[in-house]
Amino acid sequence: MAGEIYHAVGRRKSAVARVWMRPGRGTIVVNKRPIDEYFARETDRILITQPLEMTDYLGKFDITITVKGGGISGQAGAVRHGISRALVEIKPDLRLPLKKAELLRRDDRIKERKKYGLRGARARYQYSKR
Repeated sequence: MAGEIYHAVGRRKSAVARVWMRPGRGTIVVNKRPIDEYFARETDRILITQPLEMTDYLGKFDITITVKGGGISGQAGAVRHGISRALVEIKPDLRLPLKKAELLRRDDRIKERKKYGLRGARARYQYSKR
C-alpha cells in the first residue's frame, strides 16, 4: 500500500470525475485548486468527504481529482462516487458498508430531453377549447 496510486472514475448527471488517491496527509485538490476554493458550498464539501469519514480514511490519503461537465452539484456527486470506488480498490472489505450507504451506486438521474410539439420535456402548451 505504501506509495501506491489508486485510480477510479465517478459519474453523476453529465459530470465525470477522475480520482487518484495516494497515501499522504489528506490534501484534496480538484482541477489543480484546493477543495475549499473549487467547491465554495459547505454542503458540497461534506458530500465529497462522506465516504472518507464513513470509512475512517479522512486525512490518510492525498486525493487529486479532475472533473469535467455538468454543474457544481453534479460534479460534487461525481467526485463522491469516484472516491467511493477508489476506496473499494484500496480495501475490498469496504465494499459492503459503502454499498449499504448507496455510495457505490451511480445516480443515473439526468435531464429529460425536450419533446417536439411541447414546451419542455413534459410541459405542454395551454389547451384552448374555443
